[in-house]
Amino acid sequence: MNWIKINIITTSAGIDPVCSALGDLGITGVEISDKDDFKKFLENNKKYWDYVDEELEKLKTADTKITAYVADDSDGLLTLSEIEKSISEMKSADAEGKFGVLKIVTARVKDEDWTENWKQYFKPLEIGEKVLVQPEWLPLEGKTERVVFRVNPGMTFGTGSHDSTRFCIEEIEKHIKPGDLMLDLGCGSGILSIIALLLGAAHCDAVDIDPAAVDVAHSNLELNGLGRERLDVFCGDIISSQSVRARFGKYDLVAANIVADVIIALAPHVRGFMKDGAVFVCSGIINERAAEVSKALEKSGLEIINEKRSDEWTAFTCK
Repeated sequence: MNWIKINIITTSAGIDPVCSALGDLGITGVEISDKDDFKKFLENNKKYWDYVDEELEKLKTADTKITAYVADDSDGLLTLSEIEKSISEMKSADAEGKFGVLKIVTARVKDEDWTENWKQYFKPLEIGEKVLVQPEWLPLEGKTERVVFRVNPGMTFGTGSHDSTRFCIEEIEKHIKPGDLMLDLGCGSGILSIIALLLGAAHCDAVDIDPAAVDVAHSNLELNGLGRERLDVFCGDIISSQSVRARFGKYDLVAANIVADVIIALAPHVRGFMKDGAVFVCSGIINERAAEVSKALEKSGLEIINEKRSDEWTAFTCK
C-alpha cells in the first residue's frame, strides 16, 4: 500500500492546536518532533550531553514538526485537502504568528520505504589507512587492500560514522598488533572488537551494561565471518562490580568509546587491565569535558600520548 506523508511545520505552541485539528478529521496517530522539548532536555541534563548522538543534535536547530500519514488514494487525497483547508484557516486566525509558518510538506512513500529508504544514506566509509566499513547489502566496488567490516545499521548501534567511533578505530589501527589481546569496555555493537580482530588481534573480551549488546556483537561477528571463539562478550557493570572486573585479565590494548562520566569512573581500574607497554584508547568525550577527563586519567597514573579532537568530540590515547 502507498501512503502520503504529511509534515506540518509549526512551533511548540502550535502542537496542541494542530493535533486537535487533525483529530477533528479523524487522524489521531501522529509523530511530534518538538525542538523546545529537546532544548529543555539539554539545559537540564548538561552532564549527559555525551549521550546525545548526531541525529538528536540536529533537533537543536530543527523546526517543530507534526507528521501524519494518509492512504495514497481518493479518500486520502480528500483528507489531505481537508487538512490543508484546516491549517490554512488556523494560519489566518493566528494574527500573532504564535504557531509559526504552518507550512505543509508532503511526500509519497511505500510500506517498504519506511524500513528500507534509510539505506540510501549509508555508504561505504573508509577510516584511517586500513579500515573500510561496508554496508552488508552492498557489494564491494572493486578490490581493496583495507580490512572490510561489514555492518547492517538497521540491526545495531555504532557504525563508525560518528567522530568518537572513528577516533577509536584510527587509534586501534595504529596500535594493534598481530596476536594482541584487547578489552572493549562498553562494547555496544562490538565494532571496535571486531575491527581489532580483522586487523590481527588474536582475541577480544568485551563488556557492556546493556544485555542486548551480547547478541548484537555476536551477530556482527558472524556477519564478518569470524568464529565466536575470537570474541567473548559479557553483560555487567565493570565499575561497580568486583566480580565483573575479576573476569578480565591483562591486555595489550584497552578501549572505551563511552562517555566522559563513565571514563572518569573507569580510570582508576584501567591500569589493572593493561600489560606493560599496553595502551588505553578512550573516546565519546564532548570537548567541554575533555580537561576533566584528562585530569582523571593522569591522576590514575596514565600518560596521555595522543589527543584527537573534532568540533565537538575528543579522544585520548594513554599508556
